[in-house]
Amino acid sequence: MAEQKKYDIAIIGGGIVGAATLYKLQKAYPDLTIALIEKEEHLADHQTGNNSGVIHSGLYYAPGSLKAKNCVKGRHEIVDFAQKYGVAHDVCGKVVVATKESELPFMDKIFQNGIANNTEGIEKITGEQIKDFEPHVEGIAGIWVPCTGIIDYRGATEKMVEVAVGINSNSDVFLGREAQGFVHHEDYSDIKTNKGNLQAKKLIFCGGLQADRLARKDGVNIKEKVVGFRGDYYELTDEAKHKVKNLIYPVPNPDFPFLGVHFTRMTNGEIECGPNAVFTFKREGYGKTDFSLKDTASALSYSGTWKLFFKNMSFGINEYRRAFSKKLFLKTLQGLIPSLTMDDIKPGRSGVRALLLSEDGDTRDDFRIEYGKNSIHVLNAPSPAATASLAIGDEILEMAKKHFDLG
Repeated sequence: MAEQKKYDIAIIGGGIVGAATLYKLQKAYPDLTIALIEKEEHLADHQTGNNSGVIHSGLYYAPGSLKAKNCVKGRHEIVDFAQKYGVAHDVCGKVVVATKESELPFMDKIFQNGIANNTEGIEKITGEQIKDFEPHVEGIAGIWVPCTGIIDYRGATEKMVEVAVGINSNSDVFLGREAQGFVHHEDYSDIKTNKGNLQAKKLIFCGGLQADRLARKDGVNIKEKVVGFRGDYYELTDEAKHKVKNLIYPVPNPDFPFLGVHFTRMTNGEIECGPNAVFTFKREGYGKTDFSLKDTASALSYSGTWKLFFKNMSFGINEYRRAFSKKLFLKTLQGLIPSLTMDDIKPGRSGVRALLLSEDGDTRDDFRIEYGKNSIHVLNAPSPAATASLAIGDEILEMAKKHFDLG
């Protein structure tokens, strides 16, 4: 019986962070044999393939944080990558719009963040100037952010993997293979999957919505849990698409851990409105009534979940009401574009965001990557992780050089 192939590194998770890690490692070490293991039949089937497709600029993140640093660095890299490899994208710019006086102080704060984070080209604009960019928007002041864009993140993920595997024909991609357990030996690990075992000397986990569970299976002791939040989108009908040129964002509420409902022109020409943010009863549940007893019990037995609920009770109730009411969703959208009508919007898709929630209910944790014994775990990579993916890949590459003694 032939000896089983033993990979130098196995990456668990085929979203854009896993793909970027494969791409960066394989470019730096062409001779390494690397396995990318994804439980779905397609790459980028969860957070990556169901997000809003925005190339974020760096406005919202605390200066000096990993989010800020990697967002700005990653933004430049992903645009360069898209240009080089023909991934659909457009650096079209966006407007952030204040609709009432009470939003102006926080608008100033994120503008200063943008300056500190080297978000090039940003400028404050008046209510009249907003209409130069988005004629149908009503606001009292705003920020023009020319370096924000849109991209096909699923296409970018597939291209990263394609380029990486082209470097070394002994590296492999396994789709439809779920990593279910790990048995560690002195110089390698057995990866138990639903389609037999694989072997690798070192492991890198980019598991997104399953990051905490994979970490525990690998023997990493973490207190926090991943809690999922579903975001529902509407789309503009063909007759209403002229009301949005590119990207329109509200000033985010500093008391709520999400950016608020916004308008996004996608690379395929569709225009999405959303998302809201509601607790999901299934981590990978994209329908309003999807339910998993395991996921629900995990989330609702965790103190951090309840503390988040109590801190954001009124927001949460409003988000849930809006999730089931087109009329309420429209009312939110009309805050930016008053001329929108019920006939202008139709239900669209949904996405689920993974948040590594602290025990005190705080969702604002930075990107978090930690070491296991012979492994590296991406434990928290919420937005702007897709924008930052290639920069996160560089971070993991540097960690791997030291922790895996790659030389």
